[in-house]
Amino acid sequence: MSATSRTRAWWALTSTRSRLTALGATLIVAALAATSVIVWNSPQNPVATVVKAVSQVSGKSTAQDKIIRERNALLSQVVALQKQLDGRKADLSTTKAQLAAIQQQLWTAQGQLDASQKSTATPSTAKTATKKPTTAVAIVSAPTKAEIVSPSSPYFGLFTEQAPFNFATYDATAAKIGSKPNAVGYFGGWDQNYNGSAVTAAWKRGALPILTWESRPIDAGNGEVDASDYTLPQIIGDPAAGVPGRYDAYLHQYAKDIVATGLPLGIRLDHEMNGIWYPWSETDGSGNSINGNRVGDYVKMWQHVHDIFQEEGANDLVAWIWAPNIVNNLPATHKTSAYLDGLYPGDQYVDIVGLSGYLRPPYKADNTFSFDYTFGTSLAQLRRITAKPILLAEIGASETGGHKPAWISSVLTALTRPENSDIIGFSWFNLAVTTYTEGELATNDWRIESRPDSLAAFVAGLTMPGSRFRLIPD
Repeated sequence: MSATSRTRAWWALTSTRSRLTALGATLIVAALAATSVIVWNSPQNPVATVVKAVSQVSGKSTAQDKIIRERNALLSQVVALQKQLDGRKADLSTTKAQLAAIQQQLWTAQGQLDASQKSTATPSTAKTATKKPTTAVAIVSAPTKAEIVSPSSPYFGLFTEQAPFNFATYDATAAKIGSKPNAVGYFGGWDQNYNGSAVTAAWKRGALPILTWESRPIDAGNGEVDASDYTLPQIIGDPAAGVPGRYDAYLHQYAKDIVATGLPLGIRLDHEMNGIWYPWSETDGSGNSINGNRVGDYVKMWQHVHDIFQEEGANDLVAWIWAPNIVNNLPATHKTSAYLDGLYPGDQYVDIVGLSGYLRPPYKADNTFSFDYTFGTSLAQLRRITAKPILLAEIGASETGGHKPAWISSVLTALTRPENSDIIGFSWFNLAVTTYTEGELATNDWRIESRPDSLAAFVAGLTMPGSRFRLIPD
């Protein structure tokens, strides 16, 4: 018996039964396959349900992770920006000083550009031979300090918007007057270094530079009496205990830079100290301290600064101008001669005494709109304190009320009188600004050319018979 016959005999007795058996097996397998397909594609398929659930969880997890990542990125950005903001705030005071310095540099550059354009020769169409350029060194001359303190003719000075960094407005006003000023006033703060180029530019025009040097930042607003970093006690230090002033290093360098430039200037240090509107004032009208200052500190501060300049050899080039405000509108406690006496540093520390005085509203009923009303009482106090020459260091007149032309005529006429021969000139505040002086805030047009009749009165006063001004045609 063959092997095949033996196998068939095991599960089918005959060949017919064997075929039927094979067919049945095939049908069973097909049924099972069909059942599997139905089950796998059924919504209730447990395996599919598990797979779908896993897929949904995975999808939700991916979206949530994305949100978390985006939130973390935004949080990091916020933290970085906050750090930048904190850094900007910390550098704010430095930035302000840098901006002020840049502004002065810009004005200087503009002025140099204007001068360069004016000096450029008119182009010619003719051909010329090329010449080797030559370099000329400009020599800037200036009078001695003694000549500055006792000038041969009075000073006619101007404060303008940009001079001595740019003389455009200064020159425009001079052209309207028809005469060149011989002094230029400007302001500087203790957050600024000495600017030798400004002094040089002034002397190139034959004008005395007069720096109003304020012991506070340059951008501080008028009327701000709180300057906690610039109190008089901090500036003075405690010499007896060997404690230097907070700004000694700055003052020493400033004096050294003056010596290095080699040209003289006037310095009006912390002016209008008898008022109540600056942080270097000592007391208000009720006797309260201003900015932490003590009675007697102003004199000590002035002498301290002067002594540092003396150590550096700068006082040979600096005419120190001590310039209070006129007393007319001060508190009663500040009008007295005794109060002003207590603010005077002494003749050995002062070269010129000055005054700030304006015709400005509101006007009192007894105001005569004259030189004597505005300056008379204050001049008497100055002359009692010292015999030093007098400079009307900052003056101006408002158009409010229509009294400006008459006041200008009165002032310039008074300067021809013999009793005022000790007045060595004036410096006019030639701006239209909102300013806080004499305890009040107001906007006034102080400019000489504010109106035609004011300008005419000014020109007539400068050129009147007996005038001591030596005018140079513009």
